[in-house]
Amino acid sequence: MAYSDLEILARIIKCEAGGEGENGMKAVASVVMNRVNVTYGEYSRYKTVRAVVFQPRQFVCAMETVGGEYNAQNIYNMSLEQIHWDIAEWAMAGHRLTNLGTALWFFNPYSPECRTYFPTKVGVFAIRIGDHCFYNPTDAYADT
Repeated sequence: MAYSDLEILARIIKCEAGGEGENGMKAVASVVMNRVNVTYGEYSRYKTVRAVVFQPRQFVCAMETVGGEYNAQNIYNMSLEQIHWDIAEWAMAGHRLTNLGTALWFFNPYSPECRTYFPTKVGVFAIRIGDHCFYNPTDAYADT
């Protein structure tokens, strides 16, 4: 698809956090943009929203198949509303949620607890927003 970076960001916001309220959507947008802008570690190789979102095995919503089955909840099937465009523009303009830090990861643990480290010891728990736990890079991330 020939989506712009703005549209890709709006679509990943809707797909990953559409039911998480405005702060949840802003948090997901912040993670994507933090990855675009990080200057060290693994993600420093991915300098555009497109590259970050479509990096293999990073966002389930960017995959058309999961476990060999069609993934109906993917960015191509999202019907965007104005709020998704607004949050994408907000994030691309350099805004971030201040309580999020420099988070590079998030996931839904499907439980009330957020584990201390994610995905390994390169990310440490920062904050929970809605159903998602957000993680800031540790010093070990620089070696990825």
